[in-house]
Amino acid sequence: MFSTLKRLAIAGVALAMSTTLAVEPVLAQGRQLSFIRDAEIEHTLKVFASPILQSAGIVPDAVTIALINDDSLNAFVAGGQNIFFHTGLLSDTDLGQLIGVTAHEIGHIAGGHLARSSDAMANASTIATLFTLLGLAAAIGAGRGDVGAGVMGGGQDIAMRSFFSFTRAQEGSADEFAMGTLERIGWSSQGMLEMMRKLGSQELLPENRQVEYVRTHPLTRNRIEAIRNFVETRSQNNGKRFPDEFYEMHRRMVAKLVGFMRPDIALRRYPEGDTSVSARYARAIALYQKGSVTPALKLVDQLISEEKDNPYFHELKGQILLENGRPAEAVVPYRQAVKLAPEEGLIRSSLGHALLEVGDDRLVKEAMVNLQESARLERRSALVWRLLASAYSRSDMQPQLAYARAEEALARGDVRAAKFHADRAEQMLPAGSPEWLRAQDIRVMVESRVDMN
Repeated sequence: MFSTLKRLAIAGVALAMSTTLAVEPVLAQGRQLSFIRDAEIEHTLKVFASPILQSAGIVPDAVTIALINDDSLNAFVAGGQNIFFHTGLLSDTDLGQLIGVTAHEIGHIAGGHLARSSDAMANASTIATLFTLLGLAAAIGAGRGDVGAGVMGGGQDIAMRSFFSFTRAQEGSADEFAMGTLERIGWSSQGMLEMMRKLGSQELLPENRQVEYVRTHPLTRNRIEAIRNFVETRSQNNGKRFPDEFYEMHRRMVAKLVGFMRPDIALRRYPEGDTSVSARYARAIALYQKGSVTPALKLVDQLISEEKDNPYFHELKGQILLENGRPAEAVVPYRQAVKLAPEEGLIRSSLGHALLEVGDDRLVKEAMVNLQESARLERRSALVWRLLASAYSRSDMQPQLAYARAEEALARGDVRAAKFHADRAEQMLPAGSPEWLRAQDIRVMVESRVDMN
């Protein structure tokens, strides 16, 4: 489900924006972070990245892909094996350019560049940087940009730029990794060269007019020349296509983003005469965003009839119905989406939400089962734990309620509330049970990191 921070999408993408993207964690010029969650877009990006990660010996499931609502061209790695993408990068680059950027960012992970930046972190506005990172973690966990903004103090722009900017040597190393890995896979690096040329002109602009990627990834003519030389004289993959399915996945990702975030533009870009799946997908989303629910549902039903096993079409229908006050109707497509994609925690949370919204106590147990599974898959989602707490409350399961509230508070970054509820859960839950052990872990973790006095 597509959800943003500014506009809470009911279907289970906690306080982000009905899609799934990640932009750079910067509050420059007073901007607030706005995270986005969307199962389909996150899945698409993981599919694109997996061959590169596997070639580098990195387990794809160990890497988190996050999306931030920002129109600028940017991507970055932070906090370990986490890759962040700006929505602007995803919607304004072609497939080859996006894969080139993805390979470059994975190069920073494979090269251990973040670990080697620890000295720079210690030397550059340490307090501001630490609070920025704490805010970032809280925002991702809670799905709320205002949480992160509350933690972050002044001076974060300078501190973050100092921490996230990579040295020219590291940038060159990430480029070499990207080109070498793409070549081994049998993929072209031409998109990477196109992206670098697009960004190269930015270096001549004043810093406040440069796109974020240039400010956090130092460019030099030598870097661009090295990539050009590789593409033109050494690569054996120029002109080769990526896997055929990648192109349609990319088209649908862009269509979905434009439909949710720029509905008026979507309706102009994808006219009724365009009957491609991506065009109808974009129009359905744009129409629903503009309140035209009936024609939107008609288009979604067409898409479902053509691709009955596509969980994301069923998910979209559920989201439209749920957000328009029809939770009982939303349950049916959500159930089908979960059946088709049982490991998508965001979809399970949406089904759980819809079941709770129906108001029928006979459905609470089903909601609880799906929310418990969603919590396993989306442990850092405050919304999932909040919904699960509601299910426990309606079932009068007080020990489990206290535990869920502890997890929810922890995901929001409210350590005092987390300790309070963890203490209660530890007192009420059976000693040695999984929830009791986790509540104990939360209490000990909070006490060891924060002065509670």
